[in-house]
Order: sequence, then C-alpha cells, then structure tokens
Amino acid sequence: MPKAAGKLGGDRQRGEITEPKVVIVVLNWNGKRLTVECVESVTKIGYGNYEILLVDNGSTDGSQECFRSRYPEIALLENKANLGFAEGNNVGIQRAIDERADYILLLNNDTTVDENFLSELVNVAERDSRIGFVGPKVYYYYCRGRRDVIAFAGGHINLWIGKARNLGEREEDRGQYDDTKQVSYVQGSCLLVKTEVVQRIGLLDSTLFAYWEETDWCMRGNRAGYTSVFVPSAKIWHKVAASSGSVGNTYYLTRNLFWFMKKHATRKQYLCFLTYFFLVQFWISAGRIVGSRKGSSMLIAFLKGVKDGINRH
Repeated sequence: MPKAAGKLGGDRQRGEITEPKVVIVVLNWNGKRLTVECVESVTKIGYGNYEILLVDNGSTDGSQECFRSRYPEIALLENKANLGFAEGNNVGIQRAIDERADYILLLNNDTTVDENFLSELVNVAERDSRIGFVGPKVYYYYCRGRRDVIAFAGGHINLWIGKARNLGEREEDRGQYDDTKQVSYVQGSCLLVKTEVVQRIGLLDSTLFAYWEETDWCMRGNRAGYTSVFVPSAKIWHKVAASSGSVGNTYYLTRNLFWFMKKHATRKQYLCFLTYFFLVQFWISAGRIVGSRKGSSMLIAFLKGVKDGINRH
C-alpha cells in the first residue's frame, strides 16, 4: 500500500461562490529536480482550492526523501515499483476521488505552469456539464531559444490511418490558436478531468503503461457523451520527453497505437489503418529509426512494438 502524508492548498471563496476542489496529481519517477521545479511553479498559482498530490513510482534517486524533507505539507504516495504513467496516475486519481475532489488535474513533472492556468481551465470546464476534459496551450520549455513555440494546441485523431496530430506543434505563437474549441483529445502533460467523468468511464487503461492512455481516456469520455476542450488562455511549458527514454518511447508508442486502434476504430477503419501502416508508415518509421543515434536498439523496440501490438487479442 502507498504511504501518504500531508497536503498543500486551501479552500478559498470568490465572493460567495466556492471554487471547485481540484487535486493536482504529479507523478514522479527518478526525476526529483524536475518535480521540484514543477511543484514550485504550482505553488505560485492564483487558484485557491487545490491540493497537490505527489505520486512516486518506485524511484531510486532519493526522490521520496527529497519530497518528504522539502514538502512535509504535501501528500506523498509511494508505489513500490514503476507502475507506468497510467497506473501510477491511477493511484493518485483514486486517492483524489476518495478525497471528494470535484476535478482531478494530471500534471507532468517536467512542466512549469502559468499562475492563471488552473483558473482558466476550471472556468471553461464549469461552463457546460458535457465538458469532461480540458487542457491548456502547451509550449516547449525552450525551443530554438524561445519560450513561445507551441507543443500542443489541441489534438485531432484520424482513425483511418491511426494518426493523432498535436495541432500547432513547433509553430511560434502568433495568436493563431487563441480560440477555445472542442478537440479530439487533450494532452496528458496537463489534463483536467471532472471526477464524475472518471466515476462513469473508469480510470486510465493500465495495460497501456505509457502513451496513448490520455487519448484513449478522452475517446472513452466522448463515447459516454463528454467533450474535450482546448483552452488557449491556460498556459504551461513542457520539457518534452525529459522524463523518459527514447527506446521505451518507441516500443510503447508503437504497441499502444495498435491497441488503441483495435479498441476505437471500426473494422473498416482498422483494415485501412493496417494497409496504410505497412505500406507507408512502417517504412518511414523504420528509416527514421535506422538513421538515429540508437538505431539498432530502437529498431528492435519498434519491431517488438509492432509484433506485440498486432498479437493482442
């Protein structure tokens, strides 16, 4: 069983209206420096009624001792092993539900946040009971020496070819993505979900371990009648892929693509996807991998991901 201690945040009222309670789940795995920077940015936000919940995935770098010493007031759940992004977050999500949170925010430990990001997310989510998931405009922490290069401005899924596209990726922000709008999914680096949605559709799919789990979640929510909304007035900065290795990324991204498609595509869409993947995408991906620094090990991970992805019943 995980161990817990303390909390951070408080109940603040705006006039006579009580802010909804938000539990912010930050998952850590051997990334204490990243997590500390993330937590420090969160403690400066303007939203009042929130708690931070740190979940450690069996770190061996002294993260647990660091957090207990530096943040005795913040809850810390300690998993005995690396449960992956999905199940690691599920531990925190379940705790948030038990604490009767109105909203649960999943926040990557390799992010920093704008002081108004949570207020903006909650304000939009409160507009409509059908809104289940909301997410911010995500910038690269640094890209080409700039802080205004977009990493995510909403997500679009094409189930005919198995493509999940992060809108705005690598574009400098010139205001071209400043409209709040419904999207296919919001990114797991910062995702606010209503607790009632989780209680209806369930937790993240732990079999995915890492990658595609938030897209799967949003799709499941969509089928249950909830929408996903991109909120450009909420802003965070993400050290993209800072918390994971490229070989592992390759395997899980590839395997989980097939598992996601089997779960959400129609039979015709899945057959179209298979045709496109093996005639086009397989060769593009393999060629890019072979030319990379870890070419041989990544190619093995890619091929294993394809094999395990296809063979899941």
